[in-house]
Amino acid sequence: MSKSKKKSADAVPETETLEDEKEPVLPQETEEQDPEKKKKKKVVNAILGGERVITESSDEAREFYNQSRFGTLTESGKVELSLLEGLYLMEKGRLEIKGNNGRKLTFESYLKKAQTEEPNFWIRYCVFKDMRNRGYIVKTALKFGADFRVYDRGVKPGEDHARWIIYPVHEGETLTWYEFAAKNRVAHSTKKRLLMGIVDDEGDCTYYEIKWMRP
Repeated sequence: MSKSKKKSADAVPETETLEDEKEPVLPQETEEQDPEKKKKKKVVNAILGGERVITESSDEAREFYNQSRFGTLTESGKVELSLLEGLYLMEKGRLEIKGNNGRKLTFESYLKKAQTEEPNFWIRYCVFKDMRNRGYIVKTALKFGADFRVYDRGVKPGEDHARWIIYPVHEGETLTWYEFAAKNRVAHSTKKRLLMGIVDDEGDCTYYEIKWMRP
């Protein structure tokens, strides 16, 4: 994981990286450190359908939502996950996902299907995974015109507002000043801080927080 470095400038906007902190463990991961508790953890079954992953209706599935706010809880007791959340939980060994044909999906086959639905999926997943591993709850932010909204550690959606909106980009990608200014306007209008998540070729992420300053 890239080491974060603070940067500042006299011109506006000012950018700085998030402080590099010791990565906390998610609630479900903490329990898995105990071998006795790990034995009791059941892998949840789910089905991939288009842009969503639907879990079985079980207490273990509902833990995803209740503990760490993965997905949304449906009236039937199932949890509806995004493609990003589905792959993350699969990689953590908490989810077994099958396609509509009933065949179990591997990481690679899932990724291929997800990239068909979302061409920029891998860059977005690198940022999603990194932020989740750091202990932040990450949700989509389409209504804000951004990729994600990120809640501060210990805060769940509904308890308080998100602290940041975040745009994942590859390190080789370029933005025009117009595009950059538009992203800042979105953050300002929603009263959130703007993060740019820069992903390198190895999948490591560095974050720059953008701030406007008056001379």
